[in-house]
Amino acid sequence: MASNSRELAQRPAVDPEDEPSVEWGWHGSFPKATTIAAIVTAILLPLMLIGHHTSATEILWMVLPAVGILGVVIWGQLRRRHSWRR
Repeated sequence: MASNSRELAQRPAVDPEDEPSVEWGWHGSFPKATTIAAIVTAILLPLMLIGHHTSATEILWMVLPAVGILGVVIWGQLRRRHSWRR
């Protein structure tokens, strides 16, 4: 592993043709799957509150992350939808 930036600068660049993913044309991420996974997680977190719980701490650790996840998903969708206006 390189210990400083000088060693990193001396490394040869990777030719994109040598990358195995070039053969099947994938260089991205899974934006729809990521959004779906986030929404499913945000739904499942509050569902874990069903049953016996003894304090409000469980509510904080289940509901607040779910609200945060939904907020990030909504913000990302709005940013993606209106990116050409900025």
